[in-house]
Amino acid sequence: MTEHQHVVVGDDTDRGRYEAHIGDRLAGVLSYVDEARGRVLQHTVVGEAFGGHGVGSALAAFAMADAREAGRRIVPQCTFVQGWLARHPEHAGLVA
Repeated sequence: MTEHQHVVVGDDTDRGRYEAHIGDRLAGVLSYVDEARGRVLQHTVVGEAFGGHGVGSALAAFAMADAREAGRRIVPQCTFVQGWLARHPEHAGLVA
């Protein structure tokens, strides 16, 4: 991966997941399900070729921004997201 390529994250509501792309390639996903208590962030998967490029962090950050914008709480079931939140305590107020 060259320096000029960056991670672009979007929400695929039909599939219930946030998707991260680098160029035209799917680099990672963060699956979720909406429950009464909030959006449960279930599992983060990053393609082997994209590990270490900030894909997981981009997915987690996007999920937090999406929750804040929607006025939604999150339930961090995913261990990656739990670790990310520990390193970014400014988002603790979003946790249900």
